[in-house]
Amino acid sequence: MTVPTFLLGALLVFNIVLAFTIVFLERKNPTSTWAWLLVLTFIPIAGFILYLIFGRKLSNTKLFIWDNKSKLGVKKAAQNQLQLLEENSFPIQKGYRHHKDLFYLHLRNNDAILTQHNDVKIFSDGKEKFDQLLFDIKHAKHHVHLVYYIVRSDELGWKIADALIDRAKKGLEVRFLYDDMGARRLSRKYIKALKDAGVHVEAFFPSIIPKLNFKINHRNHRKLAIIDGRIGYIGGFNIGDEYLGKSRKFGYWRDTHLRVVGEAVRNMQTRFILDWNQASKERVLQYDPVYYTATPKGNVGMQIVSSGPDNDWEQIKYGYIKMIMEAEEYVYIQTPYFIPDESLADAVRIASLSGIDVRIMIPNKPDHPFVYWATYSYVGNMLEAGAKIHIYENGFLHAKTIVVDGKLSSVGTANIDVRSFRLNFEVNAFMYSEQVARQLLKQYERDMKECYTLSLEDYKKRSTWIRFKESVARLISPIL
Repeated sequence: MTVPTFLLGALLVFNIVLAFTIVFLERKNPTSTWAWLLVLTFIPIAGFILYLIFGRKLSNTKLFIWDNKSKLGVKKAAQNQLQLLEENSFPIQKGYRHHKDLFYLHLRNNDAILTQHNDVKIFSDGKEKFDQLLFDIKHAKHHVHLVYYIVRSDELGWKIADALIDRAKKGLEVRFLYDDMGARRLSRKYIKALKDAGVHVEAFFPSIIPKLNFKINHRNHRKLAIIDGRIGYIGGFNIGDEYLGKSRKFGYWRDTHLRVVGEAVRNMQTRFILDWNQASKERVLQYDPVYYTATPKGNVGMQIVSSGPDNDWEQIKYGYIKMIMEAEEYVYIQTPYFIPDESLADAVRIASLSGIDVRIMIPNKPDHPFVYWATYSYVGNMLEAGAKIHIYENGFLHAKTIVVDGKLSSVGTANIDVRSFRLNFEVNAFMYSEQVARQLLKQYERDMKECYTLSLEDYKKRSTWIRFKESVARLISPIL
């Protein structure tokens, strides 16, 4: 046996042994485990490198330091709400008392305090959302806190930067957090301009070595803006011209975002501070009352629920499943990607097979090809169970929205896919309001006019080539 052959054989054996050892010791989800084993087996050396970058779990070390949250009484407030719910003595508004189990789930699983006095404005168009955000930034009095996954150095990006620079020069506290992977094309000039003006800028999981980041698979996919602790934004829009519908590839960008005024902004602020302090070890932000000036307004019940790979429980996914299982009439879903794991897929199928009107709206064009074909594979299963599949054709659908029975709704950053449930850091608003649910329902119905409905018969007519792409994409979907 020649030396090169011997070395190659040794490397292959080492790759297989190491693959089985690492994958099984990390106790991954079985479907993810098998997907990675296929990659490691059939792409020996390169597969192992890919696993090091994309497949490893985060350290069990706590990423987010919660020690100071006791000063705010967050934990105590959550425990008090839990106790009152258990004693049936929590003062819940009449309109959504029968959703107590869902409140309890988020409290127990996420310390997501239920607030009942919020006013919510819904945006489905990027221009309207960013015009309002720029207006609110311009009129800020004390601080502006932003965290976004994608930030572009384009026209919209510079409008946001100029607004932040103006506020910083006026003496306000301005903090800008972006995901290092999502905003990898953000120019140094952009960041320098912000910093030179006094804006505090940080990157989430930045690369220690340029172009090489072993945490690249764990992304802060959250989009939050908090102004003066009174106004909060949460939803799907990132910062870039394509979100205004200026992309030739995608055309009109259909998304959903919320502007919240009321008690829930306190919980959004806490989420920002946790993310900021994880990224900025030197400029730790204290839980000062000056950042928590939100006062009750409106009557929308809301819980701000976060999830991420720092926790073994998939909090937002659990909320989705609970919502679906509570449905009595209908479940309307909008998502750019539909790649559910077995538990959520079962929940959707069971609801549909039980006579619930299940509708799933997805885009007609891919921004990620493998994810797109995996989505088509899974919606085929839903068609067989009786669900209705609507294909949005007026540009790109990026909304992450669920509406149940005109009573429950969720809007946020989490897609219905394994990445959002297990790999990304996400945040959603779960809302208990017939008024909000009706607005989202009306928007869904307007969007349906821009869709065609995929029938099971048409789905079965797809070509062999499409079936092949679906099969390959579905096989590796747990690690997409």
